[in-house]
Amino acid sequence: MGIGTPEYILEAIGAGIDMFDCVFPTRIARNGMVFTRKGTLALKKERNEFDFGPIDSECSCKVCREYSRSYLRHLYKTGEILSSMLATYHNLFFLKEMVENARNAIIENNFIQFKKAFLMHYSEGS
Repeated sequence: MGIGTPEYILEAIGAGIDMFDCVFPTRIARNGMVFTRKGTLALKKERNEFDFGPIDSECSCKVCREYSRSYLRHLYKTGEILSSMLATYHNLFFLKEMVENARNAIIENNFIQFKKAFLMHYSEGS
């Protein structure tokens, strides 16, 4: 309970914990923050005003396939509730995929390598 960042989730998985429940991914989504493979991204920032790329070019979720950073920023700036809904969808998809990949790494007996590679990439910054 209360463990919601990718870093904490992977640390908990490494300690044998396999069940998580936290409002963090939805809370940050409501405030315009989303997870990417290179860390978090603040959609409300001005630099996203004319960025027509997806939240995360490596993500296959519906939000990343169909909406741009620019459009999502516009939704936040105009107070549209859809902004929070789409960001929440993306954040939950991101974490679900990360946990599935962690599970596969455990099955393949290379969780430590997976965790190290994921966190190195995640700390690059968006």
